[in-house]
Amino acid sequence: MRDMVIAPSVLTADLADLAAACTEAVDAGLDWLHLDVMDGNFVPNLTFGPPVIRSLRRALGDGPTFDAHLMVSNAEDVYLDYIEAGCNHLTVHVEAVTHLHRLIHAIREAGASVGVVLNPATPVEAALAVLEDVDLVLVMSVNPGFGGQSFIPGVESKVRRLAEAIAAQQAAGGRPVQLQIDGGVKSHNIAMLRSWGVTNAVVGSGLFNDKATIAANLADLDRALAEA
Repeated sequence: MRDMVIAPSVLTADLADLAAACTEAVDAGLDWLHLDVMDGNFVPNLTFGPPVIRSLRRALGDGPTFDAHLMVSNAEDVYLDYIEAGCNHLTVHVEAVTHLHRLIHAIREAGASVGVVLNPATPVEAALAVLEDVDLVLVMSVNPGFGGQSFIPGVESKVRRLAEAIAAQQAAGGRPVQLQIDGGVKSHNIAMLRSWGVTNAVVGSGLFNDKATIAANLADLDRALAEA
C-alpha cells in the first residue's frame, strides 16, 4: 500500500493528447492530477487555463482530484474560474498574492481545498504563518516555469521544518496538512523525500516519458518506496 500521494504533473505529458495521457495515469491507479497553470507573467512560460481544464474534467469525469498549481500573478482575480472549471484543489504562490489569508478563505468558501507554494528561495515562515488555515503546503524543489529541471537539494531544511510544524499542529488537534514537493522527483530520490516528511510528491518526467508506460514508471516509484 503506497503511503504517499503521487501526483502526476501533466506539464510533461503529451499536451497534444492530454486527455489520453491523464486517462492513462488514472487507469494506472493515480487519483491526483497536478495541473501546472502558468501565465507567462509570474513565470516565464504559458500553459493552459480554465477551458482546457474544463475539457479535461468532461473527459475524465468526477473521479480524479484536479490539483491546480496556480503560477499566476492574479490568483485573487481568477481563482473562481478554476474551481468552476472543475478543480478540487488550488495552490497559490505566497510570492504572488497580496492578501494571502483572505484568498485562502475565499477559495475554501468557494468549495475547493487550498494550499500555498514556496519557491526555492522563499523563507519557510511565509507558509508557517498560514499553516492552520491550509490543507497543503507545496515546496518547490526547482524554480517554477519549466518541466524537466534538476532537483535543488537545499530545500531539505525547509521541508523538514514544515514537517515538524505540521506534525505538531496535528498532535495539538489542528488541521491535517499535506506536505507536497514539486521538481525533479524520480525513483532514485522519492524515498529520501518521504524520510524528510513529504506526503505528496509531484512527478513529471518520472512518469511521463518515452522509456516506459506510466504504469511501469509508477511501479518503479512504488518499488523504491517499498525497498527503502
